[in-house]
Amino acid sequence: MTDQAVERLAEAAGISIDWEDAGGVARRVSPESLRLVLSGLGFACGSEAQCRDSAAALAQTAQPSCRVLLAGEAITGLSGTGQLVLEDGSRRDLDLSSEPRVGDIGYHRLEWSGGTLSLIVAPPRCIEVAPGTRPWGTAAQIYGLRDENPFGDFGSLADFVTQAQKVGSDAVMMSPVHALFTTDPGRYSPYSPSSRHFLNPWFADAGRDWFEGDAAALIDWQAAVPAKLAALRALYAGKRDDPAFRSFIAAADISLIDHARFEALHAHFFAASGARGWQDWPERYRRPGSLAVAQFAREHADEVEFHLFLQWWTDRSLARAGEAAKGMAVGLVTDLAVGLDAGGSHAWSRGEELMLGIGIGAPPDAFQAAGQNWGITSFSPFALQRMDYRPFIDLMRSAMRHAGGIRIDHALGLRRLWVVPTGASPLEGAYLRFPEQDILRLIALESHRARALVIGEDLGVVPPGFRDAISERGLMGMRVLPFERDQAGDFTPSAGWDEQAAALTSTHDLTPIAGWWQGRDIDWREQLGAAGDREAERAERVADRSRLWQACEDAGVAEGPEPAPDQPEAALDAAIAFAAQAPSALLIVPAEDLFGLDEAPNLPGTVDEHPNWRRRLPDRADALFVRDDVSRRLSLIREARKS
Repeated sequence: MTDQAVERLAEAAGISIDWEDAGGVARRVSPESLRLVLSGLGFACGSEAQCRDSAAALAQTAQPSCRVLLAGEAITGLSGTGQLVLEDGSRRDLDLSSEPRVGDIGYHRLEWSGGTLSLIVAPPRCIEVAPGTRPWGTAAQIYGLRDENPFGDFGSLADFVTQAQKVGSDAVMMSPVHALFTTDPGRYSPYSPSSRHFLNPWFADAGRDWFEGDAAALIDWQAAVPAKLAALRALYAGKRDDPAFRSFIAAADISLIDHARFEALHAHFFAASGARGWQDWPERYRRPGSLAVAQFAREHADEVEFHLFLQWWTDRSLARAGEAAKGMAVGLVTDLAVGLDAGGSHAWSRGEELMLGIGIGAPPDAFQAAGQNWGITSFSPFALQRMDYRPFIDLMRSAMRHAGGIRIDHALGLRRLWVVPTGASPLEGAYLRFPEQDILRLIALESHRARALVIGEDLGVVPPGFRDAISERGLMGMRVLPFERDQAGDFTPSAGWDEQAAALTSTHDLTPIAGWWQGRDIDWREQLGAAGDREAERAERVADRSRLWQACEDAGVAEGPEPAPDQPEAALDAAIAFAAQAPSALLIVPAEDLFGLDEAPNLPGTVDEHPNWRRRLPDRADALFVRDDVSRRLSLIREARKS
């Protein structure tokens, strides 16, 4: 078989054979890697005949049963007459030969001589910040919020939101709340969920008296999760006959029921054998529709119902936090992870929607010479088109529920993802293209329906034109202070940052400003024995501190001598004021910066070496927001964000 046949199939599948790395160097994916990626995507390519058959299967996907149009865009390529069945059930006759235009946004159906076509009509842009306003907010890791318990939850979030609103905050961006593996306390990374459609019951509000002992500065998930689940079981015993819960169960659809069954099965096999995912279960339980699963559900009906209760109660808890944020200009901003664990609930119950033979990650760059495999997967672009985008639409709706905004993690994946075949090295991966235009239009439509802002994390190796494309649809990009530099490495004036963006001082993957000023990130790399020249990094940090201080002086938010490395407070105040001056539509100052902390929630590239996703805030929200240093920073923010 010739390599040309494989390359033709790869191009038809949307795999980029030629690409450009972070350094601008042209790269080409080898035929061997193309074969691995195609096979992982389910396209046989071991012979010329297999390539032809796979190409024919792809051609079927290229004849979609769905079109996603902008409001007022013409319906082209069809002839004869038809009837447009609008979402509200009304009907409209159309002369398709005249290329009619549809202005009604929504999910419609076109019936014509060629069959039935789903017709989705989207507004041109997402919901956006109200003209003439310059809202600001903070970001919080939910588990890190302080109360009497060992980790924060939606009850803690409601308290935090209330206190933030008192000081004028317009938004609270929060860490992901996707369902993890409920009975496995070792799986606590919020970016490796079991399902993004359902919620993490650990965050359900179980009151303030479910934990005995001291709440430490670092969360002990192994001790805390069983205690929380015990409290939730007691709550379930008292509420199982609640009419609202019984109505919830009666209305449960198959996806929710399957999720509850997965949770019960996972708890059973995890306790019995340490099985981490459904692939480790006995064969007869690996399909949700099997007789064995049905029998298990009957025999463990109370356990399945408990997991249904967890979803009901967790959603109610999040709704209460959302209600607490109703007085804010924006409110809660949820976080949509880029992918999910292939051993989890979604993959077990609806694996046909996903790339189960593929992981996603990042290509090699200056920081990760071997590339990255994040150990997660995501939607198959072919399945999305084949299923009229229903899985993606459902995901958007679940993410926007109870929220005034949403942050899309690794938004570059709306255009392309670096896909890595299972068992292969990231070096053997390739970029896979997604139907970006349709997806962006769907986001705009769901944004309007939920009245929710959309922020796309457009950081990293940004494809040419991508930022313009998302801006055209009303998505905000992210402008993060440490990354806003010119070619010489100087910090660019915040007055020139994009208006169509959210300005941030840092993110959960970055050392907070105070820690950056002190060099805590360099200290951690030294402690962990990471590759690199620490002395050179410290020398560069000396220069970078001066660059940041100079930029703040030029902006009129700093004066006097540059603060010493071990005295970051004045530099932190100046950095916050500097970012607050940006014309960006929204300002987000993470809690770590607002409260002057110096350690990051997460250190990328580590698992157990650094206490990722375990750090807590130093005090309760009602005490933190009234501290003198915090009040000073809040005054700087409010002054700079005056419209």
